[in-house]
Amino acid sequence: MTEPWVGRAVDRADAPGKVRGAVEYAADVPVANVAHAVVLTGNVGRGRIDSLDTRAAELAPGVLAVLSSANAPKLPGADTKKSPTDRVLQLLQDAEIVYNDQPVAVVVADTLERAREAAELIVLKYALGTVEVRLQDLVARSYTPKTAGPRAQPDSLRGDVEGALANAAVKVDQMYSTPVQNHNPMEMHGLTAVWQGKDSLTLYDTSQGIFGVKQKLAAIFGLAPANVRVISHYVGGGFGCKGTPWSHVALCALAARVLGRPVKLVLTRQQMFSLVGHRPETLQRVVLGASRDGKLTAIQHDVVSSTSRFDEFSEPSALQTRMLYACPNVSTSHRLVRLDIPTPTFMRAPGEASGTFALEVALDELASALSMDPLELRLRNYAERDPDEDKPWSSKSLRECYRLAADRFGWQRRKPEPRSMRDGHLLLGWGMATATYPTRQSASSARVLMKKDGRVLVQAGSQDLGTGTYTILAQIAADALGVPLERVRCDIGDTALPETPISGGSQTASSTGSAVKLAALELRKKLVATALADSESPLFKAPSERVEAREGALVLRGEPKRQQTYVELMARLPGSELSAEVKSEEKPERKARSCHAFGAQFVEVKLDPDTCEVRVTRCVSAFAAGKILNQKTARSQFMGGMVWGIGFALQEHTVRDPRTGRVVTRDLADYHVPVNADVPELSVILVDEEDAYVNELGSKGIGEIGITGISAAIANAVYHATGKRVRDLPITLDKLL
Repeated sequence: MTEPWVGRAVDRADAPGKVRGAVEYAADVPVANVAHAVVLTGNVGRGRIDSLDTRAAELAPGVLAVLSSANAPKLPGADTKKSPTDRVLQLLQDAEIVYNDQPVAVVVADTLERAREAAELIVLKYALGTVEVRLQDLVARSYTPKTAGPRAQPDSLRGDVEGALANAAVKVDQMYSTPVQNHNPMEMHGLTAVWQGKDSLTLYDTSQGIFGVKQKLAAIFGLAPANVRVISHYVGGGFGCKGTPWSHVALCALAARVLGRPVKLVLTRQQMFSLVGHRPETLQRVVLGASRDGKLTAIQHDVVSSTSRFDEFSEPSALQTRMLYACPNVSTSHRLVRLDIPTPTFMRAPGEASGTFALEVALDELASALSMDPLELRLRNYAERDPDEDKPWSSKSLRECYRLAADRFGWQRRKPEPRSMRDGHLLLGWGMATATYPTRQSASSARVLMKKDGRVLVQAGSQDLGTGTYTILAQIAADALGVPLERVRCDIGDTALPETPISGGSQTASSTGSAVKLAALELRKKLVATALADSESPLFKAPSERVEAREGALVLRGEPKRQQTYVELMARLPGSELSAEVKSEEKPERKARSCHAFGAQFVEVKLDPDTCEVRVTRCVSAFAAGKILNQKTARSQFMGGMVWGIGFALQEHTVRDPRTGRVVTRDLADYHVPVNADVPELSVILVDEEDAYVNELGSKGIGEIGITGISAAIANAVYHATGKRVRDLPITLDKLL
């Protein structure tokens, strides 16, 4: 029997087209008669526009329109916010300035160059307000948000934390901080808006959630959702910032409506530091209490993060602390401080990326206080079931992750004392941490069609962020229908197709993949029923439970000569295709289980004692994430997260001028991300894991877990190398000198 396609290391279906430059990203889609828009942003952090002189811009060559708060049409749904994941937008509806770099005008011209030149001719004067952008100065003003993240309660408590800490034999009580970070996908945000009359809109947008864009734009313009279509066939990275529609999307659509012709708008790299969200800064207090044998008796994790004055986003950095280790007394809290900044948003592994840094460094500090191996400490506090929800795990192979990664890394050779290991002149440090991320599943839909020639078409609205969605959906359908992978094609990234959830929260495979499998199985059932009812078929009146699908045919198990190819079967059917469409829901069995992926991160750093330059020289990580759908794309996702963790620990840091609120690290010359020279060989171990509960595929999301824990492992390795504990990221030279 042919080996299943799911689980193999399959090349990405979209790779050849991308290598040749043949695929069309949102800003590449050719649209006739398109005009070009540029967003002009303000340069004060708080206040009001006193005057806005656009006369010179309007008279500039090629200029078609200049929109501002003085003349922009009023939008019926400009202030809509229907959920915690929705955003309050700035759509030129008033003259208020609520953050630096806020959109204040849109210039549209017949060429991009003319639009840019005209935008520079606009003269603005402001009435200035006082700007407050330093989180650490305003902690006393913090308040309790409605939720932590989109749906969790902001606070939690089990047991008697205060009493357990008072009686703890050993205690760690420290503050940790993570900075503002920006997403910086390779493809900048861009779109083309095309109106058909005044009541029907098509957007070619770069988006992680096209159905959210559809609903938001319909609400803003007072349209029926059925009259908005969003197309996003390829996304050049998103990492969270393309998860919700931002101001520029609606402004582009507004300009196109005013002009009565298509308009294209692409943000600059500099504008992406202010107009499309960021990871918020966090201040985190972690208090650990333990007995002398290393058993945790109490954990307290309190998080303060920043949000804008006009909206609310809460970074859920303490959620993993509620469930990761066995401890009878645990409290967590999330608080927000309003600042004169743009609204933060989800950024790869939101909450867990920043939260595991604080928690896992605190665990390392506890291990030092106990003179205990950091891995042994984690094993002594291994949670056999979810201690927060008091549920069994759907599956958990964290012990195996620890064992395999530690063995490959050579952890047993680690000398525990700081500064005790060297490579010649260089200080050598080894650190480790736990990785975890929740396994989500949302309702999703898919349609699978069998064509006359036996080819299969998968249709679902879902987006491919560059993670391999085109490929894994084809693998799933190929297995369910028993056809060669090359006979399957995917049509995704369009709201005209069956509705799917956002490609975020590491849930695309779990949600849309499950829908594709169910739709393909339903189509197979139709094909089997057709064959059994066809007197000309070799399978006529055969028992349905014995019919198998393989190699493009239906075959009677035990009687291989009784088979019917799909091509033969389809030839006798009326019409050009046979299809099945299914809407999948969250698997009911999930409700009685706690669903998470787990991993172990082991890191080696080398540090020059004279210059304090830190280099990550080895990373060995093991992940248990259910059924791995594609060995090749999965490794790529894990490695991408690990690389991001290196940047998180050592480089990424958005700097805002406290006087004006303006981001001063506004491009990749100043905002540093890891390059080839910063990244060592990354060793990824995929731990086999079966999970019958998480979804129809048994798979767990992998897009984000790779970044969790690794910044802590690097910080712990730096401590082991130097004896200096850095609790405030990024770990820069000045903190080690």
